[in-house]
Amino acid sequence: MLATQAIAGPGDRVVEVTPLWPNLVEQPKIVGAAVECIPLGFGAGGWTLDLDRLLAALTPAIEHQGAAFIDVISPCVAFNNHPGSTKSYDYVREHNEAVNFLDIMPPRAPITTKYAPGSVQAVMMHDGSTLVLHKVHDGYDPHDRIAAMNHLAEHQAKGQVVTGLLYVEREPEDLHGNLNTVDTPLNKLGELCPGSATLEKFNASLR
Repeated sequence: MLATQAIAGPGDRVVEVTPLWPNLVEQPKIVGAAVECIPLGFGAGGWTLDLDRLLAALTPAIEHQGAAFIDVISPCVAFNNHPGSTKSYDYVREHNEAVNFLDIMPPRAPITTKYAPGSVQAVMMHDGSTLVLHKVHDGYDPHDRIAAMNHLAEHQAKGQVVTGLLYVEREPEDLHGNLNTVDTPLNKLGELCPGSATLEKFNASLR
């Protein structure tokens, strides 16, 4: 939901490929975005995507003046779990290849360093590489977001990693305040349990 709030908003248009989790379809609607669903077809070869229909939906999404969030999600493996599918559980198990092997990690002495604010310190790593650290100076303002990003970019161009307090919101707000949740614990809200009849009606709409 937080990702949806960060990407979509009122007046935006979201294109989603279904079937997928119902909450992924409803979340954009909650924030005021319009949702267009492109359903997958099912045949002898499994689930298929109508690319022409998807491209037809993408064109107005790209031309839309607001943010256009195009969510093309591959179906869950359960939708393709049949013999002959390259997405089935058996196929994945048979073709699973390890990209690394975790064996013995030899002990190493801890690497520590101390350096003054505003100074640069080069630190030698165990593999012989060097990490160049730059500590923010005493007069650095951590409340300016743009300045913080520029500061990081400036020293990144020099091959330096900036350390210290880089940015802090002047008036921070926790998740409850951001989502405007109620003070009552969710398990105490009676309206969150609409009853078996309502649940059955909702499940029937998804069949």
